[in-house]
Amino acid sequence: MPPVIKSRIDRNDPQYVANREAMLASLDDIAELTGRVTAGGGKEDPEKSAATVARHRKRGKLLPRERIRLLLDENSPFLELSTLAGWGSDDPLGGGMVTGIGWVHGVEVMVVANDPTVKGGSQGPTSGRKGLRAMEIARNNRLPLINFTESGGADLPKQADIFVPGGASFKNLTQLSAAGIPTITLVFGSSTAGGAYVPGMSDYVVMQKEAAKVFLGGPPLVKMAIDEDADEETLGGAEMHARTSGLADYLAIDEPDAMRIGRDIIKHLNWRKAGIGPTQTPKPPRYDPEELLGIASSDIRVPFEAREVIARIVDGSEFEEFKALYGTTLVTGWATLNGFPIGILANNGILFSEEAEKAAQFIQLCNRSQTPILFMQNITGFMVGTRYEQGGIIKDGAKLINAVSNSTVPHLTLMMGASYGAGNYGMSGRAYDPRFIFTWPNHRIAVMGPKQLAGVMTIVARSKIEGAGGEWNSETEAMIAPMRDELEQQVERESTALFATGRVWDDGIIDPRDTRTALALALSACHSAPIRGVGASNPDALAAGVGGSGADGGHFGVFRM
Repeated sequence: MPPVIKSRIDRNDPQYVANREAMLASLDDIAELTGRVTAGGGKEDPEKSAATVARHRKRGKLLPRERIRLLLDENSPFLELSTLAGWGSDDPLGGGMVTGIGWVHGVEVMVVANDPTVKGGSQGPTSGRKGLRAMEIARNNRLPLINFTESGGADLPKQADIFVPGGASFKNLTQLSAAGIPTITLVFGSSTAGGAYVPGMSDYVVMQKEAAKVFLGGPPLVKMAIDEDADEETLGGAEMHARTSGLADYLAIDEPDAMRIGRDIIKHLNWRKAGIGPTQTPKPPRYDPEELLGIASSDIRVPFEAREVIARIVDGSEFEEFKALYGTTLVTGWATLNGFPIGILANNGILFSEEAEKAAQFIQLCNRSQTPILFMQNITGFMVGTRYEQGGIIKDGAKLINAVSNSTVPHLTLMMGASYGAGNYGMSGRAYDPRFIFTWPNHRIAVMGPKQLAGVMTIVARSKIEGAGGEWNSETEAMIAPMRDELEQQVERESTALFATGRVWDDGIIDPRDTRTALALALSACHSAPIRGVGASNPDALAAGVGGSGADGGHFGVFRM
């Protein structure tokens, strides 16, 4: 049995108490924003949102999350993703769309649901990014995709921002189908113009009688284009598509009936996971997850012990640490989480050459053993300075980024603190395609810290002035100061967890106490697809006497030695 991590948390420590209070305050803000999204309506004014929702209900319609509940297995979890997408933009908070992973007849599925109470379900830039991310997760993890469609199409005032990138949604639908991943669309209302191709490109289509309307051009456009008078039902009603055009495969009487049909479709697929299930019996951590609230520093510049976090999320708080005495500012090792084996890389300080080499070796080992990797980020970057440049920090850091870039086992990333500079890249940040990426409210992400960035700007300005023959004095420093301060404030605003999640740089801000649950659900979803590592033995090839090359033919790039 792996050793149990010994916790040294003191709940009475002033720093712990301050961290906990700051985290709870941030969680209150997140809860208020989340409440606005889940209530529906999409308006800044709660009364106007409530009125919009009331009109929707008066038509006998359910809200998207109510539809999802009817679809999913009773009392099963739903891992909602990108809940606060659009924060800080002029798009509706949440993007007018719900995405997430749930269980239907025991099968994990990706659900993408338009929220018709938000701008009639029309699609803007945020909903476009959110929907594309959901499809990416479905493809990478081999999850059947279920669309709940009720949308007015593109948000026309923002057509320039949605039209070109939005076309990828149709491409992705057909590629999912080509990959053998089922796509199912349930239509509850309008699905017009480009939106009509969503059912048109799905494997299965369910339309609700007297509610679904699917056409490339509605009656007004038909009148303008060919001077034909047509009513909605004849032009694109559910019954017409079920009886005449053949676009509808199933005709549902009402919303609950549509959910029943959707569930039946999933059941008859006989879908099976391609990855292995849990290999160990799940065990709860030995320490209270409530303590996670006080572990992460409220001041991002203050370090905290990564092992204390690991101890509260892995099974039995058991952790087999790898190279514990080498490269000590990076913690690496093996554990299980809800019975699934994982390799863990967790920052305990800045990255030096030793840490980079240790990480690259560990990632190779995880690929050989076909073990998913959890990256736990609290990193200000790689070490700089003459000593470290001469010592090869660039080539050593490149080894780590090479390993992360070409690793083929699933990566999960937890942003539990800072994520600055190339440290973000080396620890599998968003650009490196982790299967899932979750953040805590205290998370900060930028090219570097605000004060450091503003300081660099001051040094560059001084060099420029002196290089042009000028003099750096109190007067020139006072002239630069407002720009420096403005830049520092800008970086501070643009590095918050809310700013990042608003742009779909992650899959959602989570309560630290929910970390184990979110990661367990994500790990389970990852195992819907085969787990294949670079350099791992290929069982099929071995059985045929061929030998053990990479399970998927992948390779790491050249490691500069």
